[in-house]
Amino acid sequence: MPKLTHYVKMAANEYLEETGRTELNARWIAEFFQDCGVQDAYPRQDLVVFAEMVQKELTKNEEQAAKKTRLLLDKTLRGIKSARKL
Repeated sequence: MPKLTHYVKMAANEYLEETGRTELNARWIAEFFQDCGVQDAYPRQDLVVFAEMVQKELTKNEEQAAKKTRLLLDKTLRGIKSARKL
């Protein structure tokens, strides 16, 4: 049986791929919870708590992507400034 964290990451990735959004839709997560086997694998798992975990994962992924983007932009700008000096 997959770990709960596996389901959380799978839901976050699938939601982002399908919608391109980082704000979780309640109907979408309820369908995922039921259709992807989370409810069967973890019958005591609360849907609201699961949705909160998925939202946290989505937020974490968004923050990491923003950080990578800022680093790449900074690196690019430093490269442009260096090229101008030559």
